[in-house]
Amino acid sequence: MPTPYAQPDPALNGVEMTGAAAIIRSLEMAGATDVFGLPGGAILPTYDPLMDSQRLNHILVRHEQGAGHAAQGYAHATGKVGVCIATSGPGATNLVTPIADANMDSIPMVAITGQVGSALIGTDAFQEADIVGITAPITKHNVLVTDPAEIPRAIAEAFYIASHGRPGPVLVDIAKSAQQATTTFQWPGRIDLPGFNSGAKPHAKTVQEAARLLATARRPVLYVGGGVIRSGASAGLRKLTDLSGAAVVTTLMARGALPDSHPQNLGMPGMHGTVAAVAALQKADLIVALGARFDDRVTGKLSSFAPHATIVHADIDPAEIGKNRAVDVPIVGDLKDVFAELVPALTVEHERHGKPDLEAWWQQLDDWRTTYALGFQKTEDGLSSPQHVIQRLGELNDPEQTIYTSGVGQHQMWASQFIKYEHPNTWINSGGLGTMGFSVPAAMGAQVGMRDKQVWAIDGDGCFQMTNQELVTCAINEIPIKVAVVNNSSLGMVRQWQTLFYESRYSNTDLHTGHGTRRIPDFVKLAEAMGCVGLRCESDADVDATIKRANEINDQPVVVDFTVSRDAMVWPMVAAGVSNDEIQYARGVAPAWEREENA
Repeated sequence: MPTPYAQPDPALNGVEMTGAAAIIRSLEMAGATDVFGLPGGAILPTYDPLMDSQRLNHILVRHEQGAGHAAQGYAHATGKVGVCIATSGPGATNLVTPIADANMDSIPMVAITGQVGSALIGTDAFQEADIVGITAPITKHNVLVTDPAEIPRAIAEAFYIASHGRPGPVLVDIAKSAQQATTTFQWPGRIDLPGFNSGAKPHAKTVQEAARLLATARRPVLYVGGGVIRSGASAGLRKLTDLSGAAVVTTLMARGALPDSHPQNLGMPGMHGTVAAVAALQKADLIVALGARFDDRVTGKLSSFAPHATIVHADIDPAEIGKNRAVDVPIVGDLKDVFAELVPALTVEHERHGKPDLEAWWQQLDDWRTTYALGFQKTEDGLSSPQHVIQRLGELNDPEQTIYTSGVGQHQMWASQFIKYEHPNTWINSGGLGTMGFSVPAAMGAQVGMRDKQVWAIDGDGCFQMTNQELVTCAINEIPIKVAVVNNSSLGMVRQWQTLFYESRYSNTDLHTGHGTRRIPDFVKLAEAMGCVGLRCESDADVDATIKRANEINDQPVVVDFTVSRDAMVWPMVAAGVSNDEIQYARGVAPAWEREENA
């Protein structure tokens, strides 16, 4: 993590400089090395000293939303705080979506925005927007700075708040007048903000009770959320998994927290989760939730979720515990600390009670995952299968050396289902907010932060048309991401819902980009126009060769138009608002566990 609370630099403290120069020095002191931004009038004073910085690599984006998502991708891939910069008014409001996205998914991010001069604030001046008021509900903290002397502390505290406790976005809005004025630089030294870093250690009694329950349960499940990734606690999760013998489900935000190859990993739960993962939660007698928030996409109809389970909930944010589901054993603390205490406590309980007999439970779980394994059928129209494309992407790339980002929709679910994730921070997507257009700029940020990795952005033709201008940024800055456009010529997930729930009335979901259309736009030509290599693949027979060709190109971005069938659907599926017991394995095909129990 960056260390904004490091000791002051005696070479800087007491030096007179402009507020703008103080912003740049503060970013450097906070540990930032890469920032994504777009200049404009109210932030222009800061861009002048930025030009002389020897420590900050600034990436000029083509849209401020791209800067925000790039900062998210950077933060997720590296574990550091992502930084984005924008001007006032529309520049700042263009950051609202990535700020909200970072807030939902607990991404550490600092957004620096320019504001009109302090004398003009509140007058509806040109390009004035109350960005502090606008973002109050979607930031962990935000602040308006009008005094240049306050800039170093405001930025130091922003980095501290973003990265301590439950991570999240912080916005620092700085008046143009403060940037232009002269101040004496004073870095604040160590920051201590107890309200943003509870410092709470897991309570010994609750840890002991959780261990006792794990040692005596007969149908235990570890419900793993994105908090395990954020806390860097995957090693602890692995120890608890191996020791407990429990089944493990990894949410959309937690893919890679436990290797998919681990025999106890049942995959993703929820609306499009595996049957085994969904069933395990429904039939569990104990659920240990770890950095998860009982999201509606996981629980389905909440009143029917896991009706037989005792609930242990461990989270760094006490506000999440009991928010959606009543909890029997609450544990507040960083998951690294939770695992450090829970693993030895469970060892003691095993010595006291012996290890639980989980044979019958695993026979049932193995039967579910064998009978209802993930799969797909050949398309009826004979066109390429999107699942096959994504599965081969996963199989032809090294899981240790490849980072995947995704947009939102069918391709996102298939990327979670059909790629095997063996390491944390190799799967980056927009989970809570579900932001279309996330993939390309997030991939750009991930690649900037992890230059030695290969980054594939998996996108839909709808998502791709929202933010693909950042491919220009990638081409100019030699950021060689690879983009797989899963082109079904539709807003695919919306079309799936229209098929299932609206009598196949396809209102405004045809995008005219794929087979049998005028290809507007032609993604290959568009890629080439933006300085990228453009490839097209139209059949399953050419998928492998096309992926290998893309992987051979490392000196510029690559866009592959995988033209696929529009009729493929994401299965399994739990329809919104219904019980997870009503999961369908395929259209009209439901698992038989309830019928077997009632027979």
